[in-house]
Amino acid sequence: MEFLPNALSEYCTQHSDAESPILQKIARETHLKVLMPRMLSGHLQGRVLSMISKMIQPKNILEIGTYTGYSAICLAEGLPENGKITTIDINAELEERVRGYFEEAGITKKVNYLIGDATQIIPDLNQVFGLVFIDADKKNNATYFDLLIDKMQTGGYILVDNVLWSGKVVEEKPNNDTELIIQFNKKIQKDERVENVLMPIRDGIMLIRKR
Repeated sequence: MEFLPNALSEYCTQHSDAESPILQKIARETHLKVLMPRMLSGHLQGRVLSMISKMIQPKNILEIGTYTGYSAICLAEGLPENGKITTIDINAELEERVRGYFEEAGITKKVNYLIGDATQIIPDLNQVFGLVFIDADKKNNATYFDLLIDKMQTGGYILVDNVLWSGKVVEEKPNNDTELIIQFNKKIQKDERVENVLMPIRDGIMLIRKR
């Protein structure tokens, strides 16, 4: 997932704002106690999410794929006083841990944390979103986008993670999982309702703006 040499990656991290104590705690405990810790956004990507959220200052944020709550806390840093982040995850086993992290971060009142299948939950959401972060099962990226585009405010942003798929998107013979990522990237590139830029941050973030 890392494309820069380790020394350059570390240099970027050292010259970005530090993680808060709660984010450091989440990162440490995720690597020690939770399966698949590579799913964590991590320091540099977390600061990017925070910065984008602060730039946009959205009233409503949606996140698909909570995992251990790291990215949700980063995104929430850009919410105004009356703002709200809805975050959806299918894994109920992490719920108690994540709610504890949200409480420790002081954002419980700003978070609507939902457990279940996002494809079933999204149609029932009645908010208009200014910022969305998609970081869940990659096979449904296109489905999530189609469900959300009409729920986005004009000028709103969608961020989609892992769109470089560890660099496999440029392999000559991509496997089925990689082909899904490739087709999603092509879909966004051709959609005239949006403008987009693919940023080579960590495993690739597609930044999409609704026209």
